Amino acid sequence: MEERPETELISIPATPRDSTPEILTPSGHRSPRPQSKEGGKSSTAWTPTSFISPRFLSPIGTPMKKVLVNMKGYLEEVGHLTKLNPQDAWLPITESRNGNAHYAAFHNLNAGVGFQALLLPVAFSFLGWSWGIVSLTIAYFWQLYTLWILVQLHEAVPGKRYNRYVELAEATFGNRLGAWLSIFPTAYLSAGTATALIIVGGETMKLFFETVCGPLCSSNPLTTVEWYLVFTSLCIVLSQLPNLNSIAGLSLVGAVTAILYSTLVWVLSVSQRRPPNISYEPISLPSFTASVFSAFNALGIIAFAFRGHNLVLEIQSTMPSTFKHPAHVPMWKGAKVAYFFIALCLFPVAIGGFWAYGNLMPSGGILNAMFGFHEHDISRSLLAMTFLLVVFSCLSSFQIYSMPVFDNFEASYTHRTNRPCSVWVRSGFRVVYGFINFFIGVALPFLSSLAGLLGGLTLPVTFAYPCFMWVLIKKPTKYSFNWYFNWSLGWLGVAFSVAFTIGGIWSIVDSGLKLKFFKPS
Repeated sequence: MEERPETELISIPATPRDSTPEILTPSGHRSPRPQSKEGGKSSTAWTPTSFISPRFLSPIGTPMKKVLVNMKGYLEEVGHLTKLNPQDAWLPITESRNGNAHYAAFHNLNAGVGFQALLLPVAFSFLGWSWGIVSLTIAYFWQLYTLWILVQLHEAVPGKRYNRYVELAEATFGNRLGAWLSIFPTAYLSAGTATALIIVGGETMKLFFETVCGPLCSSNPLTTVEWYLVFTSLCIVLSQLPNLNSIAGLSLVGAVTAILYSTLVWVLSVSQRRPPNISYEPISLPSFTASVFSAFNALGIIAFAFRGHNLVLEIQSTMPSTFKHPAHVPMWKGAKVAYFFIALCLFPVAIGGFWAYGNLMPSGGILNAMFGFHEHDISRSLLAMTFLLVVFSCLSSFQIYSMPVFDNFEASYTHRTNRPCSVWVRSGFRVVYGFINFFIGVALPFLSSLAGLLGGLTLPVTFAYPCFMWVLIKKPTKYSFNWYFNWSLGWLGVAFSVAFTIGGIWSIVDSGLKLKFFKPS
């Protein structure tokens, strides 16, 4: 990728008072002044204001003292000058830099909780109780550690903000290798998630319509593909919001609805009588090879449940950052809150769903199991509300996962034309992208298999690359525990990625053969 010209933007205090100066973002928005001073740890390292000490100020008169104190506050703010790309003011991710810890929590929750939680019981049906719980727990804490790494590396180099995952990869591995390693998995993760959301959203809209309509349904209801089209059209309408900060309200809706339907699904499932002939033994397959590949695909589903690291740097880039108030502080606060709720959603759905249905769990996940086994046991109003919450959550998740792709489209356009996208060009990009995902969803309707393949191909983005980035940028002492730990985690993640990808491909091929040769009449 070609480097873009960069310029230095220095904030100037508006008035000579002891207040923190406002920072002018690339888009012209002014970030709010921090209301409280940063407390806690003090640094003994030299700063631009270390020469202005109380001992130095004591013999000086009051007017001069005020001037120097104001200079001290100003220098603390611009102690490290951040080089900003002027074209960032035209792009969806960095167009607005007025984010905060609340926005970070909303975005991370929206990205971290979603339809992938509904597939976790499918993974348990191939792994069983022990391996399922162990794998889910290890994956949760592993990805939480790599999330912390990315938050810390956002401004690892003084004067530089890595606003996108690809930028950090290029700075770590070099421009060519970094682009080759990161562009495909991040773009595939965004587009693959959008495709899976269309599949889940369309099928859930169909279930909602059938539940509400009941016996009064017309003789010619919409087909599943037509419901995919309806859902895609709604996604395209909502995608016209301009930038990442502008969809904070949608992310809040997506986060709340995801928490609600995740809780409703497992509570309704465990409260009903379990199906007869239920078993908690892993699904037996005709050959050892098939069992191994199915286990790899199941682990890929668990890895896919924790996708979202391709959005961490993008979310953090929407926040103002100064020397005294760096962006990683509110970002980590919001991320901790988000992942606390993510754990409260994913673990109960996985454990409760497997307890309720065992290895009778259909490949579509717990939502399909609940509708198939308890359609007449659960009130239609509760079922309809659950389905509607899933639809709202999928519509919101589509927006945040599509934003990096929109950003790439517009970055290519602005780089060639040296001007921002017009409303019509921006809308055209988003319409085309939405329908491309629709056609992929129609061609690959194997959701559980697609989730496993997505988890395998994009696993390095979450579990491997951040560990390598930490070693290569922070440079811990060679052969220290930190050095060994991160190298080991990184290469282990790469090995898992290869295995899970093979499992996902095998599962898709197996599902396709079954659909072709064993289609019911």
